[in-house]
Amino acid sequence: MGVRNYLIDGVSGAGKTTVAEELERRGEHVVHGDRALAYPGDPETGARLDIPAVAEGDEATRGRWRHGHHIWDLAKVRALASDRSRARTFFCGGARNTRQVMDRFDGVFVLEVDLATLQARVAGRGDDAFGGRPEEWALIRRVHATREDLPAGAVSLDATAPVARLVDALLSRC
Repeated sequence: MGVRNYLIDGVSGAGKTTVAEELERRGEHVVHGDRALAYPGDPETGARLDIPAVAEGDEATRGRWRHGHHIWDLAKVRALASDRSRARTFFCGGARNTRQVMDRFDGVFVLEVDLATLQARVAGRGDDAFGGRPEEWALIRRVHATREDLPAGAVSLDATAPVARLVDALLSRC
């Protein structure tokens, strides 16, 4: 929904939602990927999938499966990015299939945090949120270490900075 469109990504707990909320507070147009675009599906085809029975009883398998199949509705991304009624739109969140729509973004940012900060943030969410189970925390640590699901070539932003300063840095690069 913007003349210019930006993707803000990062590992779970990096601060994507916090940045999105600050952008909204400042009057920017934001699409919360996890709320508006995400569903469990095949990252290649986009087909919607049910959580397989094999993942239902095993928390580690379920967490890996959910993470690996957390995708965005790419038709919605394309439609939102093609709507030129707003000066700019920030798509906040991560999904396993965003590489298929990278051409829709004028800029891509990754929020970076150190492992200790990440652990404190995830622990603060509670056991019922993603990362609260040991298997989920292990997955977050792995993605943090390997960067396996983060967009290559993105502009890195220090997400340990106070949110106002972080968003100032983000907007200065847009």
